[in-house]
Amino acid sequence: MTTTQTAHELDYREGDGLEVTLVWYREDDAIAVKVLDTRTGERFEFPVDPASARDAFQHPFAYAADVDELLELSAAA
Repeated sequence: MTTTQTAHELDYREGDGLEVTLVWYREDDAIAVKVLDTRTGERFEFPVDPASARDAFQHPFAYAADVDELLELSAAA
């Protein structure tokens, strides 16, 4: 999974200043969760196991804490 690949949106939700998107990268057949804090502008993305994708989408901070490679995204991502 790289930031140059096209992410296909599978699901999206927003609330309390957070935007959470579940995406699929066709090239790698990988699933990831993207999070944007609209209050601070902070963005990050992390890969998830397909079996845990729905739960990670609903509880991104619980899963992000366990990820070794958290991708900080630029404002344009």
